[in-house]
Amino acid sequence: IASCLVGSEMCIRDRCCSARVRWCDMVDQSAFKDAMSQLAAAVAIVTTGSATDPHGTTVSAFMSLSLDPPMVLVSLDQRSSLLALLAEGASIGINVLSTEQNMLARRFASKGVDRFAGVEWQMADGAPQLAGNHTWVAGRVAQMIAAGDHVLVLVNVENTDVNTNCPLLYWQREFGTHGAIEPGEVCTPVVEG
Repeated sequence: IASCLVGSEMCIRDRCCSARVRWCDMVDQSAFKDAMSQLAAAVAIVTTGSATDPHGTTVSAFMSLSLDPPMVLVSLDQRSSLLALLAEGASIGINVLSTEQNMLARRFASKGVDRFAGVEWQMADGAPQLAGNHTWVAGRVAQMIAAGDHVLVLVNVENTDVNTNCPLLYWQREFGTHGAIEPGEVCTPVVEG
């Protein structure tokens, strides 16, 4: 008989004492990570701070949320040092990276390094904007919502800028970019070996 923890209660498989979420019925974390690695996602560096104290972190959990009013959503780990600097009304920038910036994506995902050292950037719309990005989205934090081990940061968008370079994507735990296909065309993954 399998047992699991429900909130602070112990229960026996299929005999929980309440209607709360049963952690034992959720997917294995490794299987979940494998499934999520199959989703191609834009890679962005989220920034905040000032000209003398810039901060940023790499994310792939970023999406358009609303057209009226224009809003985006960024998901940040609760342990993120960047998250500790954000509050409602704070300026925030989302630098959607270009393929030329794949090393920046790795650098801004690392801990214990000066992420901005030697990086070309400027203050724009109240947040650090990286040179050479694919797309720039700037705004102010509208709301922050705790969700599992992350916080969803809802942003009211105040400015955008788009470049013609290729976007950096993250898929199957690797960086790449998008390639168009014709209607009806099938893309077959390349298997190395």
